[in-house]
Amino acid sequence: MSNRKPIRRALISVYDKSGLLEIGSALQAAGVEILSTGSTAKHLAAAGILVSAVEDYTGFPEIMGGRVKTLHPRIHGGILADQDNPEHLAAISAHDIAPFDLIIINLYPFAQTVAASADFAECIEQIDIGGPSMLRGAGKNHGSVAVISNPSQYELLRAALLNGGFTLAERRRLAVEVFRTTAEYDAAIATWLGEQLDAGDEWKAAIFHRMAPLRYGENPHQAASVYSNATSWIQPGIAQAVQLHGKEMSFNNYTDADAAVRSAYDHDEPCVAIIKHANPCGIALGVDIADAYGKAHACDPVSAFGGVVATNRPVSLAMAEALAKVFTEVVIAPSYEEGAVEVLAKKPAIRILTLDSYINPSVERRPISGGLLIQASDLIDAPGDSATNWQQVSGGELSKELLADLQFAWRAVRAVKSNAILLAHDGASVGVGMGQVNRVDAARLAVTRASERAAGSVAASDAFFPFADGLQILIDAGVAAVVQPGGSVRDEEVIAAAKAAGIAMFFTGVRHFSHA
Repeated sequence: MSNRKPIRRALISVYDKSGLLEIGSALQAAGVEILSTGSTAKHLAAAGILVSAVEDYTGFPEIMGGRVKTLHPRIHGGILADQDNPEHLAAISAHDIAPFDLIIINLYPFAQTVAASADFAECIEQIDIGGPSMLRGAGKNHGSVAVISNPSQYELLRAALLNGGFTLAERRRLAVEVFRTTAEYDAAIATWLGEQLDAGDEWKAAIFHRMAPLRYGENPHQAASVYSNATSWIQPGIAQAVQLHGKEMSFNNYTDADAAVRSAYDHDEPCVAIIKHANPCGIALGVDIADAYGKAHACDPVSAFGGVVATNRPVSLAMAEALAKVFTEVVIAPSYEEGAVEVLAKKPAIRILTLDSYINPSVERRPISGGLLIQASDLIDAPGDSATNWQQVSGGELSKELLADLQFAWRAVRAVKSNAILLAHDGASVGVGMGQVNRVDAARLAVTRASERAAGSVAASDAFFPFADGLQILIDAGVAAVVQPGGSVRDEEVIAAAKAAGIAMFFTGVRHFSHA
């Protein structure tokens, strides 16, 4: 015996009217009685579709500018009546209520109104009341009622009309979408209103939609998927990048690409960041993007093999030709100049992505067992991030070139996992020490990777030197100047070492730890 339930009577009330006339015509052709509200009813009637007004059925007019139109027992009784329950059938019969078999509802565009920077009153007016109530009622009563909550489901409805109605399994899937839709809607309202009342930190909600399963996670035995933030159209990121060529993105590709894009966009000048295992093996500025790539790759060519490359400018043909000579997992850029994609695509495996808009996220979330950590993102925007606010504690006046390198190194070291030391020369990293459990090892790793390039370079440390030993490694390697936050109880010892060596050292008063 089929569990398909015939569709005889439908209620339609939609803000988004895309596809409405086509589905209204299909319902009429199937002999479905249609009730509708306000502008939806007018839209259908103007197209010659037979429709009854809700207010004629309820005997109560729409009031308060449409705020009250479907909040009536004859509407909600018809939605909530379990048509297999004799008691419910007796109740609706006693009160002259006709049951619905189909509800088609979509909601006022609250989130879009907020994103358009509308004023408070307009945002409040876009909080839908009747729509979510009817959706939830139909979702609860999916044993008797099918509910369409998005125009994207109209094709499913067409098929159901041809097949004699929805099956119970189909109605359950539609009900799931209802509760996801209303949960997302309510989360957006609660988050926004809390922010208006300066209570945004008391409660957090985020909705994510699965975009695709991944082959596996960080390791082959780990299942993984990529999800998109439901509000990503407000602030897009790596999940919204468009892939032009290459194999499917992996879990590790996504994490490295995210780090690479953020690293490149920490800088205003043409910049290339090459990332491996979420750490930079080269960051550089250039007169153009090809120049920046060459300098970034020169920092650590061994580690750059199989890396992820991000730019904050379009990839030029010259950069593509240089990049094509190196095995690269992913390249991501705002766009590609003519011929660049064709040059890169000669490598069948390379993943070529575009992300035409990127803003460093203002908030970071990190899951922990049993909870979540939320913090303001570590952006290069504090007063101490500007060289004009640094405190020089040793050495003499620096050349414009050395000071520019110090500024670059300070911005670049933010992208390095702690403990972090970055050596720079001519607007490019030349040695990076990252992820060490003490600053001495980070300094030693940075100068080892820089080799002879350490002499005359500048250094940035993401946090203070707790002792003079880490600084001494840089001094012994020939580093000409150092920038660091300062703030150690042994600052005087560290300053004394810098003075004894005759190098310039600056305190920023800002720390850029990155442990994740």
